[in-house]
Amino acid sequence: MKKVLCTFSRYGVSDWAGKLRRAVTVGLFTLGAGISVAQAETLRITALGDSLTQGYGLEQGEGLVPQLQAWLDARGHDVEILNAGVSGDTTSGGLARLDWTLADEPDAMIVALGGNDLLRGIDPALSRDNLDRILSRLETEQVPALLVGLPAPANYGPEYQQDFAAMYPELAAEHDALLVPDMLAPLMARVESGAAPETVMQGDMVHPNATGVGLVVEQLGPVVEELLTRAGGNS
Repeated sequence: MKKVLCTFSRYGVSDWAGKLRRAVTVGLFTLGAGISVAQAETLRITALGDSLTQGYGLEQGEGLVPQLQAWLDARGHDVEILNAGVSGDTTSGGLARLDWTLADEPDAMIVALGGNDLLRGIDPALSRDNLDRILSRLETEQVPALLVGLPAPANYGPEYQQDFAAMYPELAAEHDALLVPDMLAPLMARVESGAAPETVMQGDMVHPNATGVGLVVEQLGPVVEELLTRAGGNS
């Protein structure tokens, strides 16, 4: 009898204990995998733009991307905004680096280009074609897009101004993209209400200061929330 008990102790209990250890290990692995899956659900939005996106002239944390990230974080969204802004970039430059930008496999993209096309007086037909090709590629890749526009100044003439202003809403409609027609509208509204331009703009009167970027984010944020819904649901 003692020999039987000893045999049971050596193989029965030991085998049971081994199975328990393996079950615990598998359970922990599964739990860990579950956490990894949850973490992988963080949505990634790439902001493809120029110096207005890149954060030209601003301290770290004051630019469009970090302020937008903070706005979304404060509202409980599980999202990462990637800064693909290049100072001086045109719509042609944005198109040229689209493959590289898509290599990060974003869940959605903000396309905020055209400011430098305006500064250089580039034909709106070329700007439109570049943006059309960017949005077409995003459609093919099934990457939801938010198109962010800018108003053209009157110094190039009314026809140029009208053509440039029209391309953003028209392209957004053609490609079923979300739209913010004028990134700088909140700043102009603040100035028109009586505020001094330097309260929202940097000294060059081209780029927003940190306060101005905050106004842009207040306008942009709710539309980015719509973009998150298109990109994968409630983040």
